Amino acid sequence: MPLKESEAIVLRSFPLGEGDRLVSFLDRQSGRLRGVARGARLPKSRFGSTLELLSHIRIWYFERETRDLVRINQCELIESFLDVQSDYQAGIILALVSEVTEAILGEREVADAQFRLVLLTARGVRQHGPSPVVLAYFCLWTVRLGGWLGSLDQCSRCGRAMEHEPAYFSAGSPGLLCGQCRQEWMRAISPSARMLGRQILSGTLDRLLQENPSKISSNEISSFALDILEHHMERKLVTRKLLGTGVNE
Repeated sequence: MPLKESEAIVLRSFPLGEGDRLVSFLDRQSGRLRGVARGARLPKSRFGSTLELLSHIRIWYFERETRDLVRINQCELIESFLDVQSDYQAGIILALVSEVTEAILGEREVADAQFRLVLLTARGVRQHGPSPVVLAYFCLWTVRLGGWLGSLDQCSRCGRAMEHEPAYFSAGSPGLLCGQCRQEWMRAISPSARMLGRQILSGTLDRLLQENPSKISSNEISSFALDILEHHMERKLVTRKLLGTGVNE
């Protein structure tokens, strides 16, 4: 049972027993894992504040093939986002990032791109506050990395270009539909929101923030992406209901 060392992001932690914590974390090398941190809730715990939400840490743990839970031996804090959570709305966005990431990744599924996206998003929220643009960037890229995003400009049924007209979708559909192919109950997504989607997928977050997209288009993209994510999770996101930015409307 060798000791493993890796870079990780804490997704969630829960009280366990008298003084322990059950920790869900995203290991950059091995994917999402769960482990027990013995004595983490005790007053003089060696873990300190390293197990807080979305903490970026260096982690050492033991793993056995016959057990689902690893045994966390030591953590070293690289970067904390505890200060960001003093703002309620920013804290909700970070909690949503955590909930989505934990839900979409299978255990031990290597996900370096998602790791980098989570870290980029948390840093974006720290720098820019509870920005709808940062949230839209995270949500759409998560859908893209999951392989659930079709073309934003072409009807998936007839192939017609839809650059300057509304498109329509349902969360379970493989792509967008034009006005001629859509079903009456489908939701619309505007040309301006889809243009923002293209910007998100083709550039960096810093560049996107400099262009200062509208809050309405950002919220529309977040709503579109979160609908798709909830469909594939087969459940509603708890944190989505707490958002006050309109993305859950």
